[in-house]
Amino acid sequence: MENRNSTSDFILLGLLVNNKATGVVFAGIFTIFAVAVTANLVMIFLIKVDSRLHTPMYFLLSQLSIMDTLFICTTVPKLLVDMVSKEKTISFVACGIQIFLYLTMIGSEFFLLGLMAYDRYVAVCNPLRYPVLMNRRVCLLLAAGAWFGGSLDGFLLTPVTMTFPYCGSRSINHFFCEIPAVLRLACADTSLYETLMYSCCVLMLLIPISIISTSYTLILLTVHRMRSVEGRRKAFTTCSSHLTVVSIFYGAAFYNYVLPQSFHTPEQDKVVSAFYTMVTPMLNPLIYSLRNKDVMGAFKKIFAQCLSIQNVSTIYA
Repeated sequence: MENRNSTSDFILLGLLVNNKATGVVFAGIFTIFAVAVTANLVMIFLIKVDSRLHTPMYFLLSQLSIMDTLFICTTVPKLLVDMVSKEKTISFVACGIQIFLYLTMIGSEFFLLGLMAYDRYVAVCNPLRYPVLMNRRVCLLLAAGAWFGGSLDGFLLTPVTMTFPYCGSRSINHFFCEIPAVLRLACADTSLYETLMYSCCVLMLLIPISIISTSYTLILLTVHRMRSVEGRRKAFTTCSSHLTVVSIFYGAAFYNYVLPQSFHTPEQDKVVSAFYTMVTPMLNPLIYSLRNKDVMGAFKKIFAQCLSIQNVSTIYA
């Protein structure tokens, strides 16, 4: 095996290897990327400018949109460039940065989705104490905790991954530097590290899942005791969007990071990774906006104001 410097470039083989439908796939991925970034930025903008959305739930939702925007921008632009370029290399440093960013974003989103479930629990089960229990200071601490937890995962795993010696083939059978795909190229025993990483991922999943399970169990008990049909409907509407996002995101993460590697193939890993790095950042804002009257109301209000300004400009032009 040919020894090479550990700082040499890696080669990303991409999402689809030797596929003739590259143009169609490129168009599809670019569309998903454009919709995801636009939808999340619009969500952030609406929450910022509409005073009716200045509540803890929407503050946490704006943090989710920021995470999703950074998450999809970590992997997809490089993928799109590689699909139209002959050079599909990524430097050793850039690979490490990509690993750190995606670990930080996915870890932060794990924790944030758990904290959003706690917010729903307080809103449904303790509505009178909600302004006190979820005041601005608490919201800022919760958001900071989610970001810190995710970045801690990145700071712990990235340096260890990049200190392994990589020799021989530099071709990563993936469309971005995901740790399991990178470790396949290491010319050293990584079994202990993979076990520790597996334990870390399980722990990071168990903490928010425990919060989500407990919160929604208490919510269901509270809703069951409600006599008002309207109250039940509002509670289910409020929680259903969050549960949909949680199911999609955690399902993909469970496959990639909890299911033993013996059940994986490189092709399946790439498909699942594409799902949670591209599709979920696009679906999250659409799920929350299309099923939320407040968000749609804010959008219609801003849109009407823009049309009004445009009409005035046309009259005076």
